[in-house]
Amino acid sequence: MQTTIERELELTLVLPPDRRVPVPSKLSYRTDDPFAVHVDFHLGSPRLVHWTFARELLVEGVFRPSGDADVRVWPAAPRGTRAGRRTVVCVALSSPEGEALLEAPAGPLGAWLERTLRLVPPGEECAEAGFDEALGALLGGGPGA
Repeated sequence: MQTTIERELELTLVLPPDRRVPVPSKLSYRTDDPFAVHVDFHLGSPRLVHWTFARELLVEGVFRPSGDADVRVWPAAPRGTRAGRRTVVCVALSSPEGEALLEAPAGPLGAWLERTLRLVPPGEECAEAGFDEALGALLGGGPGA
């Protein structure tokens, strides 16, 4: 049985030189895809922008810089706040269509991630998705072999 954990969250799109635009977003985690998080960005048009990336990258990025390709995540303090106070998580996205820097509020993002980690703890993703059974059957060690 598939379980989904979703969270509506307003992210902030950071634009040069010093402009910020709210971006309503929906975070989703599904037990049938236990290694991934899915994010839908509502940009004021009928078409959603959808990104999927590793849950581990987001979990690590809450605490320290993570990622080095099309998705990078790191904790930070928004401009104008006291140095050392990490109240947002930055998410930099890069694709052939362009680049975006988003800020997510650290508290709500962390709470949502914690719910996903309670549902499927790190290291148990393969068991949740049935990868071990599928690989065993594929290699001839499954039922009926």
